[in-house]
Amino acid sequence: MSDRVRIFDTTLRDGEQSPGVNLNAKDKFEIAKQLQKLGVDIIEAGFPIASVGDFEGVKNIAKNVRGVTIAGLARTSFADIDRAWEALKYADQARIHTFIATSDIHLKHKLRMTREAVLESAVAGVKRAKQYTSDVEFSAEDAFRSDLGFLCQVIEAVISAGATTVNIPDTVGYATPTEFGEFIGEIKNRVPNIDKAFISVHCHNDLGMAVANSLAAVCTGAQQVECAVNGIGERAGNASLEEVVMALYTRYPFYQKKTNIKKDELYRTSRLVSNLTGMKVQPNKAIVGKNAFAHESGIHQDGVLKERSTYEIMNPEMIGLNINNIVLGKHSGRHAIKDRLVELGYNLSDEEVDKAFVKFKALADKKKEVKDEDLSAIVENEVLTVPETYKLDYLHISSGTSMIPTATVRLTSGEESFEEAACGDGPVDAIYKVIEKITGITCTLQLYNLHAVTEGKDALGEVTVKIQPDSSRKTFLGRGVSTDVIEASAKAYLNAVNKIVFSQAENEENVDRPKAGI
Repeated sequence: MSDRVRIFDTTLRDGEQSPGVNLNAKDKFEIAKQLQKLGVDIIEAGFPIASVGDFEGVKNIAKNVRGVTIAGLARTSFADIDRAWEALKYADQARIHTFIATSDIHLKHKLRMTREAVLESAVAGVKRAKQYTSDVEFSAEDAFRSDLGFLCQVIEAVISAGATTVNIPDTVGYATPTEFGEFIGEIKNRVPNIDKAFISVHCHNDLGMAVANSLAAVCTGAQQVECAVNGIGERAGNASLEEVVMALYTRYPFYQKKTNIKKDELYRTSRLVSNLTGMKVQPNKAIVGKNAFAHESGIHQDGVLKERSTYEIMNPEMIGLNINNIVLGKHSGRHAIKDRLVELGYNLSDEEVDKAFVKFKALADKKKEVKDEDLSAIVENEVLTVPETYKLDYLHISSGTSMIPTATVRLTSGEESFEEAACGDGPVDAIYKVIEKITGITCTLQLYNLHAVTEGKDALGEVTVKIQPDSSRKTFLGRGVSTDVIEASAKAYLNAVNKIVFSQAENEENVDRPKAGI
């Protein structure tokens, strides 16, 4: 048996199904490029039939992200499979991932199909997908709660029909590690042609055991783990990619399994996904959390200073977390900034480097030191963004304990400029009312989050907002950074408004998109 475990990343499909997350085509492409750099084996780019936006997103990734398998999800219906192939056919390595539920609960209450009909549909779907590509994955949705005999019958049939990977999901996160490991072992022993396909697992985290269940499955025969960056996904999320990878690496003497993941890209990938989805990583999150390598206890601090391995089982630099950040200042040149951005993992065009350099210089005039986190925030919040239909040109606030907060804002759009004023419950509310007045886009603010990118009084403030246009059920995420938190708040809201305009132009309305429960 091979000692390598394949990493199937579903951040762009199952991860994007996290409540409140809507990635546009540009965001998906940026994440896909980073996943390729990270070294994942398969990128599940989306569910092509779900919407025009999902289709175009998968198609764009298939055309432009090379050197990695690109997968598209499809139910076993021929329409789904045909649509998936339309998007995937441009990839140099394409995989159609087709699924149908196999548990009696799903058959009775959701599909309203007999076991015989499900078996027939599974086989027909795999055969249809096989007409397009040799790489076909079949998933038995809610596999763990399925009758084991029927599940093995389905798996044997789809492998005979041409499936090269069979995925065994714990769709609702019901399993425990011991049970799930034994479950995979039983399937391996009872399906006679199982050696003709890779065994994959896809575990959800409803009981907090997705990673443990995935690792237990690896011990009993699973050769592929489906996971998501930061563990994002439906409900409580998926198995966390970084936790699976670092567990296999750190405990190699136990698992005896390797991955192709470039571990020094893990932190960078985690931050990118967090920023683009708006889902912040909790401080105590394993591997990539802010406190993952922090020590407050005096005993722990003393031990680490004497010998790191006393309280750290991993080196933070291994995951790409640079503890000794370089310090850049206002006298630093464009070349130095470009080199540092490359070291941080950003491969920007000359135009994007120029834009980042201008933003850096503006920040360097306000801050004594500009650190790596500052540079990352500039790039991710002000360079790698959607086209700026509206730009913030001027901002003035009048506010105090004994006066009504008032904002005057001037926006530019092309050669035109627009200036308005409005009052609000506070300075931020006043700004947002002015932006609505100028753009004509009225929204409900669903989330406002502010945090400091670095330490110190001159730290960059990063604001994240989530807004919902009154004319849509879709939500849009916006981010803005500045040493002035009021300005950062304005930039964040304007970034979200620009995404609304961009989305309308792309016709990415996903109101009735079907969602997969693998």
